[in-house]
Amino acid sequence: MSFDRTIKIAPSILSADFANFGQEIQAIEAQGADWVHVDVMDGHFVPNLTFGPPAVKAFRPHVKTVMDVHLMITPVDPYIDAYAEAGADILTAHVEAGPHTHRTLQAIRAAGMKAGVALNPGTPAEAVEHLLDLADLVCVMTVNPGFGGQKFIDLTDKVRRLRAMIGDRPVHIEIDGGVDATTAPKVAAAGADVLVAGSAVFKGGSVSAPDVYGKNISTIRTAAQVAVGQAA
Repeated sequence: MSFDRTIKIAPSILSADFANFGQEIQAIEAQGADWVHVDVMDGHFVPNLTFGPPAVKAFRPHVKTVMDVHLMITPVDPYIDAYAEAGADILTAHVEAGPHTHRTLQAIRAAGMKAGVALNPGTPAEAVEHLLDLADLVCVMTVNPGFGGQKFIDLTDKVRRLRAMIGDRPVHIEIDGGVDATTAPKVAAAGADVLVAGSAVFKGGSVSAPDVYGKNISTIRTAAQVAVGQAA
């Protein structure tokens, strides 16, 4: 994975058709998705239960871009190798998930993946200040994690603080929660470059009508690009 700060759209397959994941992944990639975002929830750290390593391994052959796996679980460390073996390109752990996030990021990188660290809405940007040299991505949750389709929480000031902290480091800022064509420009202008979108991408489309996904992705991307001067 080469690093750049161009706007990337990462559809969350939590909003896809659960009975048809392979074709859904192929459809969103064909329609312009840059990354594929996989939300892993354990029913403990967050009040929902989704995918485990076997599901991620099953998704892997269908993902030709970047598989961005977001762990909303605790503990994290015992499962790092399993997600590496399943084929995750990026593995993101929450700073709130355990007392030794520095060690967790080291272990993720040692397993051959890019390392992400996520922040819940109530956690300040400063919580990751001393982790930035070990991180490849900081994920700012703009909803309380656990469910898709929630209302966006405006945390653009937090994003700006993170962007200033990151400086010249090759670290992505990812936004997860309530991203659509209205909210994307706000966070992009503040410094975010990876936008996770679930319902805003999948709404109205299907594997038999994938052009809707393409229109949704394009609308979000263009709105964000205009905000940062990447498109006219």
